Amino acid sequence: MSMPLRLVFLGSDAIALPLLDWLAGEGSVHAQVVGVFTQPDKPVGRGQKIQANAIKTWALARGLSVLQPEKLTEEVRLQLAAFQPDVSLVMAYGHILRDDFIATPRLGTLNLHTSLLPKYRGASPIQTAVASGERETGVTLMRIVRKLDAGPVADAERVGIGPLDTALDVEAKLSAACVPLVARALPKLARGELAFREQDEAAVTFCRKLTKEDGVLDFSSPATELAARINGLFPWPSCSVEINGQPIKLGLADAVTAPNDCHLLNDIPSEVGVVAGVDAAGLVVGTGAGGLRLRRLQRPGGKMLPAAEFLRGFPIASGTPLASRPMPSLVTRG
Repeated sequence: MSMPLRLVFLGSDAIALPLLDWLAGEGSVHAQVVGVFTQPDKPVGRGQKIQANAIKTWALARGLSVLQPEKLTEEVRLQLAAFQPDVSLVMAYGHILRDDFIATPRLGTLNLHTSLLPKYRGASPIQTAVASGERETGVTLMRIVRKLDAGPVADAERVGIGPLDTALDVEAKLSAACVPLVARALPKLARGELAFREQDEAAVTFCRKLTKEDGVLDFSSPATELAARINGLFPWPSCSVEINGQPIKLGLADAVTAPNDCHLLNDIPSEVGVVAGVDAAGLVVGTGAGGLRLRRLQRPGGKMLPAAEFLRGFPIASGTPLASRPMPSLVTRG
């Protein structure tokens, strides 16, 4: 049996922890993590206390060398080379890698991107896939090139998106999906058999970094689009509506499009942006097509609650109008 590959991991987000745990356990027959690069410690939370991220914490607990450069200088590249890596694996690192840095490992530098490339290159692939109403996404293993998420693809692991999945739920699925994907790839990489194919540039879409200004709703849109938007932007930046003078954050929604889905639907068609009432699952609002059922809500200073519990402390009468605002586009074509 061949020796495990010497692997340097570059990442800064907890989404990679299941993969790292696998590499440290069962996956260690394929690759040995010999070093970790991650972002410098940053202030976190209301108190803005400086804290290590989850990747650094994981690495230090296992006695691994951790580097946290502000910039990837030539000195840092030499530190990478000192690990004598066979391969670097990148996931949500937060630095743009220079060509010489990419080429330093013997077998090159691979990246895990949380979409089915060439769809959703860019900064918010998980949120944008859910918010766009996709029913499937995945993790793609690719070679890194200087152009954003444009490298040739080796393999992908697909996951489904359910109608009540939020971006947080899908992130957990994608986090777990990294393990079988990398488990398939590492033995092939070691044998020189990992094949890559170029992306179809005609099918490229881009997603950008999200802001709080994205969390608005246009109730003249179909309920299916609005529910996808709410679920895709939870927990960040989250959608909200003003009700009785207070901004109410929305945590989960679905669309009701037939009378047997919700008895209130008969009241909805001419009442766009108006609360039709409450059913067993949530607060129902009229839209441009069908009813939008708000299943989880949060008032300022409160907790995110199921609709029934929320409404006990914050009643919302039928006929209450909700203001619409134009929804910024999240996707651009290549």
